[in-house]
Amino acid sequence: MALFSRLLDAFSRLVVIAAGVALVGLVVMMGWMVFGRYVLNDTPTWIERAATLSILCIALPVAAIGVRERFHLSVLGFREALPIGIQRWISVACDALVGLFGVAMVVWGWQLVEMVGPFKIPLLAISQGWTYAPMVLCGGLIALFSVEHVLKDITRPEGPEQRGAAAAFLE
Repeated sequence: MALFSRLLDAFSRLVVIAAGVALVGLVVMMGWMVFGRYVLNDTPTWIERAATLSILCIALPVAAIGVRERFHLSVLGFREALPIGIQRWISVACDALVGLFGVAMVVWGWQLVEMVGPFKIPLLAISQGWTYAPMVLCGGLIALFSVEHVLKDITRPEGPEQRGAAAAFLE
């Protein structure tokens, strides 16, 4: 379990680093759009569509990291008012449901990718499927991270985990 968690820690960091690089690319694109519009008087039309795609590629995988690190929206008051043994099984059930949601994102997101794959995004000349590919990635990450949470919840002797490993990474 420790090796699995360390591998996911490294993978999570890579996703965050890739999102940071993509965010820098998004800022550069926006800068180019402003420069083109106000200095060159020729707005690059492809940037708006590319920026939308970039935002999806940044936000969705980072949202999956939020599931792993448990900094997503969560209401813990009810669970924490229960005895430790019951808390564990409620936590297992919640993590399993989140994992099933991730699997649903993969399955139905992939169907969207296949359905719109033959069509091109007009200003970018790439497949429309790239619009939905980040959802498939996000769902896969959520499912993977939920498996880790379920395994931790089952094997942890003192009850459900309260915080993710991001606390050390973000502090």
